[in-house]
Amino acid sequence: MSTAECRERHGVPTEYDACVNERVVRRTFMELWEVVARESIRDLVTRYNSNGDAGRFEQLMELFAPDAVMELTDAIHSGKDEIFSIFTGTKDRIRGREVPSYVRHFGATHQIDLVDQSNASGRLYFAVISSIGLDHWGRYIDTYRTIDGEWKFAHRRVIVDGQAPTSIFQL
Repeated sequence: MSTAECRERHGVPTEYDACVNERVVRRTFMELWEVVARESIRDLVTRYNSNGDAGRFEQLMELFAPDAVMELTDAIHSGKDEIFSIFTGTKDRIRGREVPSYVRHFGATHQIDLVDQSNASGRLYFAVISSIGLDHWGRYIDTYRTIDGEWKFAHRRVIVDGQAPTSIFQL
């Protein structure tokens, strides 16, 4: 498509130079559903971290599709029941050791790629701070989809890039 055709198709004023190709236009002019989807996905990820850190596992599970998959370094968990066991299992594993007075997940550089109005993928870095300081860090690689108008995790792959020698979680 020529620059002139692109400008005409997307209503870009002639003097505006952002319409070099279709890809630039898509990045320059976002449709409302794209803005809503991106913000909803950011909210989903934030709720995952907040609910997990607070031990609100029932609320955390509401963020997953019924057939969701969560992939960890040592296992793949399919369905909400198996995913729920990850969180309750972590809580059980730290019993008998010093329980951290707090755990805080921080996400950064969240890249969201919308496939369509109901499907998206994403990746972001995370760092976990606990009472020992920086505990562990890594990446989430996600697939999201809408169910009844709400964005949910369809698949989450957790990659731990490193951990402190005194990590509470020993991943």
